[in-house]
Amino acid sequence: MGVLDIRNVVKIYPGHGPADEPVKALADISFTVGQDEFCSVLGHSGCGKTTLLNIIAGFDDATLGTIHLDGRPIGRPGWERAMIFQDYALFPWLTVLGNVAFGLEMKRVPAEARARLAQRQIELVGLSGFEHRYPHQLSGGMRQRVAIARALAVDPAVLLMDEPFAALDAQNRSMLQDEMVRIFMEQRKTMVLVTHSIEEAIKLSDRIIVMTRRPGRVKANIEVDMPRPRREESPEFVALKARIRDLIHDEFDLSELPGAAAPFAATPAVGASPA
Repeated sequence: MGVLDIRNVVKIYPGHGPADEPVKALADISFTVGQDEFCSVLGHSGCGKTTLLNIIAGFDDATLGTIHLDGRPIGRPGWERAMIFQDYALFPWLTVLGNVAFGLEMKRVPAEARARLAQRQIELVGLSGFEHRYPHQLSGGMRQRVAIARALAVDPAVLLMDEPFAALDAQNRSMLQDEMVRIFMEQRKTMVLVTHSIEEAIKLSDRIIVMTRRPGRVKANIEVDMPRPRREESPEFVALKARIRDLIHDEFDLSELPGAAAPFAATPAVGASPA
């Protein structure tokens, strides 16, 4: 299945000391990710995107609200919700095969089946021939492919991704985005991606959630009805990019930049007296 239902989620962090005010990170977040749907969450830094993803994963708790997966409330981290991190999070002492098979071993999958399933995922991400290499022998793009294969190997209902391509150069990022489209089409699965890239969200997603600044709320819930693969120069892509950019830029306050003057403040003429 893989239907993720998020209802009225609020997250408030207590202050660090008695004089500190609590910080409201999320305010009344509600949306649904359908079965086998690719959903991206976009918004400014600090809007609560990763906080929301961590709550879905079970790494953190919501202050208020509920999250259900296939009608059941989520709890602690579990195999049905696998996470791909920005920094790969591979075990340096394990080979590619060992890293991909790690979750299967924790699930107590028998050795023969474990090797077969891990090999299938290694082939899916295009790393055949690298099974016995260690992470330090791989490029950044290859390491992230290992992380994707490891997450998919445990067959989660939902695949969660926290800016998994952000650390890569532009060429590798574009290539892995294309690979992610191919993997998604081959292994239909519910996926939730946190990203800062509008282009990445449009390229990959069936649904895009645009969040406000902190406290994060859902500003727009956009269904992307465009056939894959998607060309960035197509009129539909360009139009949607402009729409989302305007939604995000509406949240940006230049007056909060360091040293910024008040917005639209007029500069006095030379020699003029202040009002």
